[in-house]
Amino acid sequence: MPSSRPLRADARRNREALLTAAREAFLADEDAHVEEIAHRAGVSVGTLYRHFETREALIAEVYRQEVAELCAAPAGLLARQAPDDALRAFLLLLVEHAAVGRGMGEVLESIMATDSPIFEDARLEMAGALDELLAAGVAAGLVREDVSGRVVLRALGGICGLRAEGWKDDAIRIATILHDGLRHGAAGATGQDAARV
Repeated sequence: MPSSRPLRADARRNREALLTAAREAFLADEDAHVEEIAHRAGVSVGTLYRHFETREALIAEVYRQEVAELCAAPAGLLARQAPDDALRAFLLLLVEHAAVGRGMGEVLESIMATDSPIFEDARLEMAGALDELLAAGVAAGLVREDVSGRVVLRALGGICGLRAEGWKDDAIRIATILHDGLRHGAAGATGQDAARV
């Protein structure tokens, strides 16, 4: 069992190197073995197993890191853009995240059979990030107030879950339609805004 004590600087560097190498390896080759990942990270297989007890644990942590980075985005987006534009940017980031997830598709499937709460946790985090953006949009009068992050995530998740060719282009179009719909009927919408929707 990994220790809960803070990691030494060298151990922290090794862990980050392993996560970076694993992300690259899984995206390039879904079948990447722990030996290849350790080699990419410049550490021994023993070091890998000191940080991650199983390959599945490593996969889960790579995915958690992806989700954490994604869900940290709203604050930066809201600092740089109007709330409705920040919401649109985040919807497109969700599509991009789905593309990364699909690249790791078979790898992630290996932990679906376990009792890992990783996917439910990810959905809750993403819905929470959307709630943050929606609340900012409602407060500015730019986004309608009757839709939750969970509903938006479900709407976008349908197309992002497809494996058909061209799914990403379709998902971007649907994200744009969702964004337009979320702005329609907003408290501060002007006639010009309504015309754009």
